[in-house]
Amino acid sequence: MNLIINNYGSFLGKKSERLIVKEQGKVIQEVPFFDLSQITVTTGGASLSSDVIRMCMEHGVQINFLSSTGQPYAKITSPQLNATVQTRREQLMAYYDSRGVTLARAFVSGKIKNQINTLKYFSKHRKEAKKETYEQVMSKIKKMEEIYNELGHYEGKNIDELRGQFLSVEGRASALYWEQVSLILKGKVEFPGREHRGATDPFNSMLNYGYGILYSQVWTAITLAGLEPFAGFMHVDRPGKPSLVLDLVEEFRQPVVDRVVIALFSKGCKVKLEDDKLSAETRKDLAQRILQRLDSADNFNGKKFKLSTIIQKQARSIASFVRGEGKYRPFVGGW
Repeated sequence: MNLIINNYGSFLGKKSERLIVKEQGKVIQEVPFFDLSQITVTTGGASLSSDVIRMCMEHGVQINFLSSTGQPYAKITSPQLNATVQTRREQLMAYYDSRGVTLARAFVSGKIKNQINTLKYFSKHRKEAKKETYEQVMSKIKKMEEIYNELGHYEGKNIDELRGQFLSVEGRASALYWEQVSLILKGKVEFPGREHRGATDPFNSMLNYGYGILYSQVWTAITLAGLEPFAGFMHVDRPGKPSLVLDLVEEFRQPVVDRVVIALFSKGCKVKLEDDKLSAETRKDLAQRILQRLDSADNFNGKKFKLSTIIQKQARSIASFVRGEGKYRPFVGGW
């Protein structure tokens, strides 16, 4: 269970083997620690006892803190999660050889395939009702597939030699993707184009907040797999930038967050910002929907798994790959 704390003034305490959530002095929720996977605090004014922190660390429960715009700003984890170094040694060395190229190519490949499948998912409901829209989207999907095929043409010894080409492919495909998302949502919401930090429109604000929740999920998976979150491949190294988290997130943006947000606005959802930010009620509703999506199942290696489980499996697959113990294939969601 991923527990979201989003009400101002909430208090997290411990009673026996259970986490107690209080609001205005009243217990509103009790959760056994062994049922928890993560705690995500998305509000100011919340507090938690040192007993809660200790019990969470003993049970492997990470505690995440997100700003009102969905930006992760702190995480509490057990130091024992970094007790082994073999995987991280290999991860760092992989940057300088073909393993880094393989991983970067896979991250971009997974992102584009999931963008295509997301467009197919929302277009299939418009095949008859909005035939012109459907045909235009399918035409752009073909262009995206042509761009995707370029990935296989680039060869190099390490990712530094190929990052520019990969970024070009990713950027051109993404431009077409967001263009078609705008077409699909025409008349439902004003979408000025993709904006990251500082977005002041409802659609981008919802995406950014959803991505913040996804970042925390991916970060936890990477840490549990024994990997270094700040040593990525596709994303360049910068102080304070969790490059590997941003790499792996690319495979899951569309199936986890975009699907939820596009569906909400497609159904006529109306979101008003308060001081250019999502309201507490909107953030709570979106967080619940993202968690429900993470709890839903998708096909993976011939079987059905929860998306949250697939994220963990992909992080472990990266760890196995850099150690030379297997292959790495990107996750591609169904449509």
